[in-house]
Amino acid sequence: MVVTSRLRHVIESQQFSRSVLEDLIARADEMKREPHRFIGRLAGQVMAALFYEPSTRTRLSFEAAMLRLGGQTMGTDNAREFSSAAKGETLEDTIRIVSGYADVIVVRHNEEGAARRAAAVSSVPIINAGDGPGQHPTQALLDLYTIRDELKQIDGVRVAMVGDLANGRTVRSLTYLLSKFKDVKVWFVAPPQVAMRDDLKAHLDEHRVPWIETQDLEAVLPEVDVVYMTRIQKERFADPDAFNAVKGVYRIDQGTLALMRKYAILMHPLPRVDEIAPEVDADPRAAYFRQARNGLHIRMALLDRLLS
Repeated sequence: MVVTSRLRHVIESQQFSRSVLEDLIARADEMKREPHRFIGRLAGQVMAALFYEPSTRTRLSFEAAMLRLGGQTMGTDNAREFSSAAKGETLEDTIRIVSGYADVIVVRHNEEGAARRAAAVSSVPIINAGDGPGQHPTQALLDLYTIRDELKQIDGVRVAMVGDLANGRTVRSLTYLLSKFKDVKVWFVAPPQVAMRDDLKAHLDEHRVPWIETQDLEAVLPEVDVVYMTRIQKERFADPDAFNAVKGVYRIDQGTLALMRKYAILMHPLPRVDEIAPEVDADPRAAYFRQARNGLHIRMALLDRLLS
């Protein structure tokens, strides 16, 4: 999709201009600061949530965002089993039907490219809430908002992306957004089996964003402002032995935390498994629960921009 100042569908991070990102951040700030001003803003409008994969934070934060703006929600938690998909209906036909009932549709799907397919046939805005190993643009929006909220700027930030980068739709989406900003540098920290894909590296090269690829997390920690941890995604591996070869390869605990800068932040899209020790939660640099809370306000801002 082309970069634009107008939003119809939200499919991928590349479509956002810097001006749209700054508007969404400012709008989310306002909603966080003065929530009473936005009560009833989307009254009479309906959001449908079609989730073909499990979700907790994304699904509930979208529903909470719509409800706080005065709208209504409907949908299904497991659309693969509890929708007509179980009878063989195509995604396209499901979207054609649901777009007759709702003003916006939030879709999470197990197949990369599913959100784009949905947008091609929908008569209402489609929001991609994660399409397999593809993208998760609204997670990237809340991640970007968190970086700005915690560090007070995005330009000049140094970010380490750690873990399953080949299958990690969150790291892909956030990296695309970071490429819109000035003087950003990115470290990709992963085993070769789950290294960042070449298409995203080519995008960074095209936009003159420097990046470094390494397996040495401890060497990177003192160099960066943001450590973005991700879990190794067992569900993306067809071969259990391949998963076992890389699981648990990186872990942040008190020892590794000591290597981080005093003002740096530790982020994670959640859920975590064993890549961040529970003892880290009490450290002020642990931003992942604040990060999750930010999903409410950035998704309120996005729904408001799409529907008001």
